[in-house]
Amino acid sequence: MKKFLMVPSISLGIFAHAQEEIKKDSVIVDTVKHWSVLGKQSLMINQAAFSNWVGGGANNVGWLAGLDYNLTYEKDKDLWENLILLNYGQNNTQGIGVRKTQDVINISTNYGRKVSKSWYLSVGAGFQSQFSTGYEDGNNPEAKKISNFMAPGYLNVGMGITYRPNDNLNVTLRPSNARWAFVLDKDLQLAGNYGLKADGDSSLLQYGFLGTASYKVKLMENVNIANTASVFSNYLDHPERLVLAYGMVLNLKVNKFISSNITVDVLYDHNQVQKTQLKQTLGVGFAYTLNNGVKRSERKDSQWWIKK
Repeated sequence: MKKFLMVPSISLGIFAHAQEEIKKDSVIVDTVKHWSVLGKQSLMINQAAFSNWVGGGANNVGWLAGLDYNLTYEKDKDLWENLILLNYGQNNTQGIGVRKTQDVINISTNYGRKVSKSWYLSVGAGFQSQFSTGYEDGNNPEAKKISNFMAPGYLNVGMGITYRPNDNLNVTLRPSNARWAFVLDKDLQLAGNYGLKADGDSSLLQYGFLGTASYKVKLMENVNIANTASVFSNYLDHPERLVLAYGMVLNLKVNKFISSNITVDVLYDHNQVQKTQLKQTLGVGFAYTLNNGVKRSERKDSQWWIKK
């Protein structure tokens, strides 16, 4: 009788162990997400107040809100990456009034089909503009208006190749790229403004080469830097007049909800102004990062350089 009872007991033990192993394996499989979402929402605030201060100064308060999302789809040979960057900020200084300090709309999408290790044939589009009016004298509403929403606005559509060995490096080269420059504010539709050929024109079509690159690196614990760069050459008119852009974001994380950002943007576009444009910001405030879990490219079973 004891021998008879021992057999089902052993069987039940093996079955329970097998069920536990299946659960472990299923948990691992469930973490493989074809869609990966990495997003950051931030609100930076700065303020200064003076009372009988011999050194002088003006009371001021400012804010900067930002939204930075990367939505990536990875499955087999397919790679689809979507970037959304929205920033807007203002500063209110006593005796001067409200001025804009940051204004960015940058949205892009790129789909690639893998042809070899880390290389993809790709097609994509990108849109850039701003939210509100910009003025010549430090965004003074009484000064000359020089920009507005969709004035200018840029739309890029092209195809080429993408090199993406990991999540931190992405290089896209498009030898065939159409670039539309839009100026939808009638006050700014003047010949020569943003490359427009005649008064009343609302857009300009360019066709040429577009190269973009992004590189992220962790300098030390809670200190990260993200670099982006792009170059465009118009085949149809003065291809030597390159449109060059570089952006850097240095993030210093204090804890889960508080961080500090330093940004630097450099731009040269002959059709905008024949000078190098520079913008720099520094902010400390609240930031929350959303990460939906493990990405396929982060898993060891999808990394060809690690032996199983």
